[in-house]
Amino acid sequence: MDHSRVPVLEALEDFRRRGDIAYGPPGHKQGRGVDPRVADVVGLDVFRSDVLSLNGLDDRRQSQGVLSRAQELMADAVRAEHAFFSTCGSSLSVKTAMLAAAGPGEKLLLSRNAHKSVIAAVIVNGVEPIWVHPKFDGERHLAHPPEPDDVRRRLREHPDAKGMLLITPTDWGSCADIRGVARVCHEFGVPLIVDEAWGAHLPFHPDLPAWGMDAEADLTVTSVHKMGGAVEQSSVFHLQYDRVSPEVLAQREDLLGTTSASTLVYATLDGWRRQMVEQGHELLDAALRRAERIRAAVAELPGLRPMGREIVEEGLAADLDPLKIVIDVRKLGLSGMQAVEWLREHRHVDLGGSDSCRVSASITHADDDETEEVLLDALRALVEHADSVERRPPVRLPEPSALELEQAMLPREAFFAPVEHVPAERAAGRIAAETISPYPPGVPVVAPGEIVTDAVLDYLRSGAEHGVLIPDAADGSVRTLRVVAREATPHG
Repeated sequence: MDHSRVPVLEALEDFRRRGDIAYGPPGHKQGRGVDPRVADVVGLDVFRSDVLSLNGLDDRRQSQGVLSRAQELMADAVRAEHAFFSTCGSSLSVKTAMLAAAGPGEKLLLSRNAHKSVIAAVIVNGVEPIWVHPKFDGERHLAHPPEPDDVRRRLREHPDAKGMLLITPTDWGSCADIRGVARVCHEFGVPLIVDEAWGAHLPFHPDLPAWGMDAEADLTVTSVHKMGGAVEQSSVFHLQYDRVSPEVLAQREDLLGTTSASTLVYATLDGWRRQMVEQGHELLDAALRRAERIRAAVAELPGLRPMGREIVEEGLAADLDPLKIVIDVRKLGLSGMQAVEWLREHRHVDLGGSDSCRVSASITHADDDETEEVLLDALRALVEHADSVERRPPVRLPEPSALELEQAMLPREAFFAPVEHVPAERAAGRIAAETISPYPPGVPVVAPGEIVTDAVLDYLRSGAEHGVLIPDAADGSVRTLRVVAREATPHG
């Protein structure tokens, strides 16, 4: 295929050159009606490129095949049989992928370290989750992806399960043995779906961890806006083999997706694919060398401990994405949230993730010598001024086993059940009717249908008092919890 071609960008360029005027959405009419004060901030070209595909980019029969040709090029670039663009972000794409494998009432294996969007999908889709617990790293207080034997055990216990959803890389860059899990799933005749939101760059350099399509996964979802070069909400489905039908996937996406897809997203996905095919190896080679320098420099700073390939050597993860710079800050006497807040306020540096133990910075092909030095200077300043940061009550981290809560009701049933709001001190033993996810990274500590425990309550309450953001809880302070009313519980 000719990867110098960019069908969406070319069609958009033609549209703008012709000067067409559309008498339908979007109502700003390629920027004519935009408040100049808005244009001054975001730029008029954003609106000039905001075109509906059926109102100028292609005709109503899609006879020019603009989008389909762009998707074919994407599939070829990443060695997939099919690729489908989505403009609703991978949060929606994962919901679609799950629904393509299992319908309401059917079982699906899920990594329990999944993002809150997966829990939302379980609630919306009505799938019965069969949780596969991750490998907990007690020393780092970190969850790494489950292993093939964990998946095999759960499939033997639930032979009627319709497939498996695996999250890799995690928010912290640790990676699963995708090929091993895929082969286990295929032994049982079911597909492996990979939520590879953090892995859009992986197909384009051999020194990066294996990516889903190369590692025998059936369906992989990537968020190109995370580690790639497309705008926010850029997501792609990648599909191969015959365990998930392309027709079924397309229909499920049509069911959940928008009917007003953003050409801005399509165009930037198209352009990023061309850039990666033509220059990706060189760009990512430079990013890998940069990340190695940064990790080595951070390791020399007192109180900072970067995570490296020791997690692989210790058998905790199958691989590590070296472009994720994950730094334990506990020896500074700070939490990751405090470190992130200090860096933002005092150095105007925004890090990608944090929790009670660590911070993370993503290095991409877009980084250069300036961003490398800014990051290192900011971290040096953090170390120098750590003693001046006001101490907060510590987050009381539970034992890893305490995070494996008993599921008493299906998440969908619990979420829609009659509920009560009870004080936290009386919530232990009750069935949660809400998702509670410290954010970031947004992995739920409590999912609807799980039985709340004192250990988890202590963790969440201490986190809230420390300043952890818990945006999805009905009460972000976790002073009260939303639980299933007693008359609606299985035992009344």
